[in-house]
This record gives sequence, structure tokens and C-alpha cells, in this order.
Amino acid sequence: MNVLVASHPSSVEHDTSRNHPERPERVGAVLRGIDDSGLEVVTLESPEILRSELALVHDPEYIAMLETFCRLGGGALDMDTIVSSETWEASLTAAGGVAALTRAMSDGFDGVGFAMTRPPGHHSFADRAMGFCLFNNVAVTAALLRSQGERIAILDWDVHHGNGTQSIVMDDPGILYVSLHQSPFYPYEGEIEDIEVGAAKGTTINIPLPAGTGGDVYLRAWAEVVLPVVAEFSADWVLISAGYDSHVNDYLGQFRLKASDFGMLAATLARVHEPNRTVIALEGGYDLDALRESTAATLRGFSGEVAEEEPLTSPPEATAALEMAVLAISRHWSL
Repeated sequence: MNVLVASHPSSVEHDTSRNHPERPERVGAVLRGIDDSGLEVVTLESPEILRSELALVHDPEYIAMLETFCRLGGGALDMDTIVSSETWEASLTAAGGVAALTRAMSDGFDGVGFAMTRPPGHHSFADRAMGFCLFNNVAVTAALLRSQGERIAILDWDVHHGNGTQSIVMDDPGILYVSLHQSPFYPYEGEIEDIEVGAAKGTTINIPLPAGTGGDVYLRAWAEVVLPVVAEFSADWVLISAGYDSHVNDYLGQFRLKASDFGMLAATLARVHEPNRTVIALEGGYDLDALRESTAATLRGFSGEVAEEEPLTSPPEATAALEMAVLAISRHWSL
């Protein structure tokens, strides 16, 4: 199988300051992982997203403020989110890369898409940055596809809840948002009960799981909840907010996934949704070795190759948390 990779040199120029976890070296780790996958790689230089496309989800005043702030040299937008003068181009090409992949794949590319999105996006709201995120890369592409009448499933396996994404898409019945995330944990959002909130009840699915959750319960949640819902929703496109900070070695989360678990997530997703209508967009992931290995395993998984490894075990409260989520979700979906 082939992988179409969208990236741009500006992703490395985005300067988040010394010792920041969301650092330029992450790009090299991901690209090495793509090479390690063994798939045939086709590259695409990410274009800049148009302002009119950003404005499908972001307030024009916020877009203008961010451009001005970056062009004046940047600084801290909040205690976590740092930008530089180079960040403006990086933020445009991060969002543009995801959209460009869907256009190229619509034209007949046979394989999965991977967007090297730095800065990441799933904490970004319509009118503000948050948690290293500036523009909501996945939500922008989802809005573009929705304008063409497509149905979209956004699957978020970052250890943190994608609160910005949820806030943007939760009123649209044509967008399914699913998040498996550590709870309680930053950003302290993403409750099971959100499935009943908004104009599109049933399409916001949160599976909050406790610290220490390993691959055993996580993979069960994926197989018994996420995949059946995705199949029933019948999405035209699946966009993955791929945060690899759920890895056991990542220092910004307390989940206990192995690289092979990400391979299993991809392989089983490919059985219910075709890879050539699937785009992976990088979110978190801060241990460079885990980032490289997990990227490679994900892509191998989409090609059908999965390492035979036992997942790590979870505490009993993880099973209880999953069962609580299933009760709420089953009111809307056939599980």
C-alpha cells in the first residue's frame, strides 16, 4: 500500500522556545517513522490554506490577530502556546496539508494520507488558541468536505480530549466526533454526557478513561464501540487526530499503549473504512522514539501488517469507565 505524505519545511521553523515539548525535532521523528513503515511514500508539499477556508470554522478577527501577532515577532498566546514570526506560515501549511490530501485522494490516489501537521490543532477553538494548537487543522478540512456534501468521522486518539474540535463540530449531524482520552486530565473536558448536548445529539462520543489505561481496555473500546459506530455512521471520510502521547513512554500522559496498539487501531479501522478515504493528522506525541515507532506501526497497520504483541493491562477502573460510556452511547448506536 502507498502513503501520501503532506509536509512543508515551515513546520520545523515554528519556534516554540527552548525546552518546549512541542518541538521541531518531532517532525524528524515522524518522517523517520514514515520511512520505517516500509510503505511506498509519495510526497506532497503542503500548500497554505486560504483565509476563506479557515473562516469556515475560525472567526476572521482571530485569524487576523494571529497573523499580526506572528508578524510582530510572536510570543506567548497562553502559558503553553508559544509562537514565532515563522509560525504564521507553519500554521497555514499545517491546515493546508490536511485539505490537500483529501483533494489528491479524491483524484484517485490509492493509499492512506498522512499530514505532518505542526503546529497541531485539536485544542484550537473558533476564536482562540490553546494547548500548542493554533488552527484546528482537522476541523477546517471537515468543514471543507461538508461543504461538498460529504459525511465525516473524526477519530481522536490523543491522550488529551480534543475540546476545540468538539466545540466546532458538535452541532453538525454530518460530522461524527469520537475521542478516547485520559480523564480527569487536561483540558478537563470531554464528558460522556456530551453525547446529549448540541444540535446533533449522538454524534459527539467521548470515552474518558483513567490514568493507567493500557491497550487491553483501549483496544476493546475501539473494537466494541468505535468501529461499530463508524460503520453505522457510514462516513465518506475518516480524519484521524493522531496523538501519540497515549504511548506508555510519553511524559505528557499516563496511558499505557504500545506502538503495536496503534497498528491494531489502524488495521481494524481499515476493515470498516477504506484507507484511501482516511487521512491521519498529527496531534500530540512528545517522546521521539515512541513517536517514530508509533507512526511506523500505524502505517503498517493500514497495510494489514500488525506486530503480535500482548497489550499492557489496565486497572479495574478502566473497565468500569468503559462500561459507563457504553451505556450512554448505546442509547444512540447499535453496539
